[in-house]
Amino acid sequence: MKILVCISHVPDTTSKINFTDGDTKFDTNGVQFVINPNDEFGLTRAMWFKEKQGASVDVINVGGAETEPTLRKALAIGADTAIRINTPANDGYQVAKELSKVVQDGGYDLVIAGRESIDYNGGMVPGMLAQLIKANFINNCISLEIDGEKAKAIREIDGGKETLTASLPLVIGGQKGLVEESDLRIPNMRGIMQARKKPLNVMEPADTSVKTEAVKFEKPAPKGDVKLIDPENLDELIDLLHNEAKAI
Repeated sequence: MKILVCISHVPDTTSKINFTDGDTKFDTNGVQFVINPNDEFGLTRAMWFKEKQGASVDVINVGGAETEPTLRKALAIGADTAIRINTPANDGYQVAKELSKVVQDGGYDLVIAGRESIDYNGGMVPGMLAQLIKANFINNCISLEIDGEKAKAIREIDGGKETLTASLPLVIGGQKGLVEESDLRIPNMRGIMQARKKPLNVMEPADTSVKTEAVKFEKPAPKGDVKLIDPENLDELIDLLHNEAKAI
């Protein structure tokens, strides 16, 4: 079984976010980048298939050279080969188009992507990729088992969970639950040394057309001052909630 894991290069959630050029571009200065958490769950599950079922695992990213440390970390975790498509990830459709060519040319049986990336939260790429390559698709996936050409998956739905079966080729949008957080892997020294010798192939983009562009970014407005009310003065609290906050 050939598995391709899509890796997004995203800011660590503890990073301070700023914008430049009139709030039209993300300022990367001083920002620590990591593997997108939803993708990391998928990568860990792919490593289980490698160890238990002998699958091969490649990782892929659409982005510039600055994303290579993130791909090297994925190699250190245990992926066999990394692929970087040498173009900025400008919108979901463009990313899906670039991924689709690699998937079709590589003959992958299973593509594991994150449900969404934690930077732009678009949540579009896995579904569009499945449509482009005419593969089955399961989103919000929290459990995945493969037996031959058949997959059994559980996904979150409103108010519960749904168990599905599908045949390969399959694209999933994974999330927390696909593996437990305690199962996530930290590269050890041996893995880091091996990663230096593993191939990281750079491919030029097949299609550079972009359908959308960011017009402006805006941070949430700062929170206002907090007004404290004496716990014994319920009448004042009700009056403020009704007349000032318009909450009741």
